[in-house]
Amino acid sequence: MTIYNDSLSLYISTLFAGEDDALQKIPAASLAQGLPEIQVSAEEGAFLQVMAAACSARKALEIGALGGYSAVWIARGLLPGGRLISLEGNPLHAGVTRKNIEHCGLEEKVEIRLGNALDLLPGLVAEAPFDFVFIDADKANYIRYFDWAVENTRPGAFIAVHNAFWYGAVLREGELDEDTLAIQRLNQHAAQHPGVLSTIFPAGDGTLICARR
Repeated sequence: MTIYNDSLSLYISTLFAGEDDALQKIPAASLAQGLPEIQVSAEEGAFLQVMAAACSARKALEIGALGGYSAVWIARGLLPGGRLISLEGNPLHAGVTRKNIEHCGLEEKVEIRLGNALDLLPGLVAEAPFDFVFIDADKANYIRYFDWAVENTRPGAFIAVHNAFWYGAVLREGELDEDTLAIQRLNQHAAQHPGVLSTIFPAGDGTLICARR
């Protein structure tokens, strides 16, 4: 029987996902600069932090920075001396992320790289393998990002992908838009991929989480 609901989500967020002042200000600061309100929730952010810590991540990669909210959670889960590279294709978003990262005092731990992720990823092969990868970008290329991550992470690494539920649209059938189809295909792909052990963390909009075999 499924009992998870908004009240339990709030319970988790209150108990395990407390935000300090710097983290609390990121969504409002991002919104003020015209960024959409689509960042992960605090509950999801805490989950990313725990996953980064669970795989003892020193070298992490984020595809899609938005305003830097998820980057802060991930960076805080890294081992001492750890580093997060965050890729962002939108110059405005990248600039806002840099300011938010600096405000949180993490500029030495998080590097923002501006450009199309598909163009930047080949150059990152030389910096692999990564210990943790978080994907939260254009849905049409999710499988391409995911396959790259599988090839460029070490055994025991975690790969996390946001919007695994796509606001419930993954349950729909019939004629679907390309983003919904992309998410459905990724979930199926991850479930059957021999290189990972996968499931979905059901908080928020769902996070696909894969342990690299």
